[in-house]
Amino acid sequence: MSTFTGRSLFHAHPKSLPVCTLLIAVLLIQKAGAARFLPDGSPLQFHFYGKSCPNIEKIVRQVVSSAVASEARMAGSLLRLHFHDCFVQGCDGSLLLKSIAGVIEGEQEALPNANSVRGFEVVDAIKAALEQECPGIVSCADILALAARDSVAVSGGPSYPVQLGRRDSLTANRELANKNLPGFNFNVTDLVAAFANVGLSARDMVALSGGHSIGKARCNTFAARLTPDPQDPTALSSSYSSLLQQRCPAGAASDALLDLDVTTPVQFDNAYYSNLLSNRGLLHSDQVLYSTPGATRDLVNLYAQSNSAFAKDFSVAMLKMGSITPLTGSEGQVRNQCGYVNA
Repeated sequence: MSTFTGRSLFHAHPKSLPVCTLLIAVLLIQKAGAARFLPDGSPLQFHFYGKSCPNIEKIVRQVVSSAVASEARMAGSLLRLHFHDCFVQGCDGSLLLKSIAGVIEGEQEALPNANSVRGFEVVDAIKAALEQECPGIVSCADILALAARDSVAVSGGPSYPVQLGRRDSLTANRELANKNLPGFNFNVTDLVAAFANVGLSARDMVALSGGHSIGKARCNTFAARLTPDPQDPTALSSSYSSLLQQRCPAGAASDALLDLDVTTPVQFDNAYYSNLLSNRGLLHSDQVLYSTPGATRDLVNLYAQSNSAFAKDFSVAMLKMGSITPLTGSEGQVRNQCGYVNA
């Protein structure tokens, strides 16, 4: 990564993993063949901006740290932007493009994103700071990747290395966003298929679901779970259901925001998985990971028992996800403003 000169390959963070653990994660990423998700002959690089914009990571971390300090929810929002970008035509910043009638039908209005994705002002602030430092150099797609990692790190999670060198798309694809993005009502089969569609394994899926360690969800995303069904293995625990009913008295019509992790809502850790063991997964797509017998349940048990196992697998999965069909080399462009294609 570009700013790691004369120091460890990893940013120091008081609550991040030991360097030795992260080095093992990198080796596992390489062994897993993350490069197979990249166009032949144009891989992403850890030191891509080493000469052209050596302060990139310091600048991104400063802006993200300030934003999360002002609003803890922003960490989950920035992480989600990278996720929702990569699942639609690859990690190319297409999610950031604003709709222009007759020109671009943006992804922000797709059903999984509408009135949901947020944090664009933070991305714009990062872009503005980088344009002051190194004009026309850093892509918005790379900003999303770094902002996601830093959101995790400043919330107490691992500060994994990020490969860079993505270019920004000239187009968006709302239809593909509606098709590709996993839904909150998905079962395990649906989730495995959605992740496999972009080259990610079931293990990657369970590890990346741990991103719900931070962030919030509106009542309409889990309102159907507020009606008790003792025959449903994914049913909420009675105490948790009662709490949610108080917060969402009008069901789906309630506009309240609830923490995805009821135990440590602003700390990136494995409490998300421990919650699933006691049927306190807010979304159906969360709880099915444990309530469905099989490999996903085994992984939930592993991560609930070991925060280091979760952090390692999450880091590996994030690098793999960040490598989904990026534009590189002369493909696409480096946008001057993240919301608009250059004139």
